[in-house]
Amino acid sequence: MTSLEPLFCSIDDFCQVFEPQWQQQLLASKQRRRRRPRSLSLSEIMTILIAFHQSHYRHFKYFYLINVRHHWRGAFPRAVSDQRFVEWMPSTLVPLCVYLQHCYGQCTGISFIDATSIKVCHNRRISQHRVFEGHAARGKTSVGWFFGFKLHLVINDHGELLNVKITPGNTNDRKPVVELLKELSGKVFADKSYVSQALAQYLQEEYDVRLLAKPRRNMKNHLMLWRDKVLARKRALIETVIDQLKKISQIEHSRHRSPANFCVNLLCGLIAYCHQPKKPSLQLD
Repeated sequence: MTSLEPLFCSIDDFCQVFEPQWQQQLLASKQRRRRRPRSLSLSEIMTILIAFHQSHYRHFKYFYLINVRHHWRGAFPRAVSDQRFVEWMPSTLVPLCVYLQHCYGQCTGISFIDATSIKVCHNRRISQHRVFEGHAARGKTSVGWFFGFKLHLVINDHGELLNVKITPGNTNDRKPVVELLKELSGKVFADKSYVSQALAQYLQEEYDVRLLAKPRRNMKNHLMLWRDKVLARKRALIETVIDQLKKISQIEHSRHRSPANFCVNLLCGLIAYCHQPKKPSLQLD
């Protein structure tokens, strides 16, 4: 668990700039509604949500009741009940999306891309699942079938996130590649699921991005620079990042009760990783 004060200061500085602009962009409603100020500010709500993914707790209710309401009583003296706080969580979806982009790292010219499954229920309960009906889909990875979503992410050689995208579980890994890499530069290393000569040529010609994918077993070997061959063997770095996102930041569990709260949980886990002081990296000169 990192210090709470630096996390809150970073989020509060962002909210002071973002909130006025966000309120100006909202569509006006003809109905007159009473807008009572909340006892917790937007920055305080976001801080609590992100701090949960930095803690050792696995259930948000126990984290809120024990940590926030008891141990952090001095930091959040006007904390509401856990039920009311859960009702406020969907309202942070848009600010969290913008803040995540604010936490992205810088492109260094060496990037890694991969996709991982985000399961929302056990395979035996797929026919009974209703929360993500019409949103999630069945997909298959190297370890088997699952029901849920795919998280596509790009990192640099310092382990920092450069871009992410969430798609249904049956989406091909190559489909969101252009959108993920169009703002980057340099070389991007991927596994054999990204093999596509047409895609690599398009990225090279349109965006000056070189996609280097591991060839399949039935493909002929092609010549590579010695440095590129060494970096291709370091692709396990992104696997380590995915493992930390799932095991430490808790971006995956099967207790969601609404799609909005699922997105909030995923975004907060990604942001918590971005604030992690030590990230896996290659330590290149």
